[in-house]
Amino acid sequence: MLTLQQLKDMPPKTVFASGEVENSPDGIYMTDSNVGSKLRWAARRGGIHDWAIYIHWAYHSLEYILNQGDKVTGVENIKKLVPCEQEALEMYRR
Repeated sequence: MLTLQQLKDMPPKTVFASGEVENSPDGIYMTDSNVGSKLRWAARRGGIHDWAIYIHWAYHSLEYILNQGDKVTGVENIKKLVPCEQEALEMYRR
């Protein structure tokens, strides 16, 4: 569970979580084409103690996803990927 204190304690630009998830209405859903394909995501702290999650197709590198990926914006999807306390969620960069 991500806390506000953990965000404050980590260095800026730290990638603190990443993974792969299925593109699915039951999981994280980017598009109805390629249902069942894998998505790669990464959560990174910003320059202050804010943060964001970026996502794209799993065949892309982590570096590509962090620089070119789509930002996850839905609260439910954010919490599915990085469970977090409300104070940490309030620091999410939308």
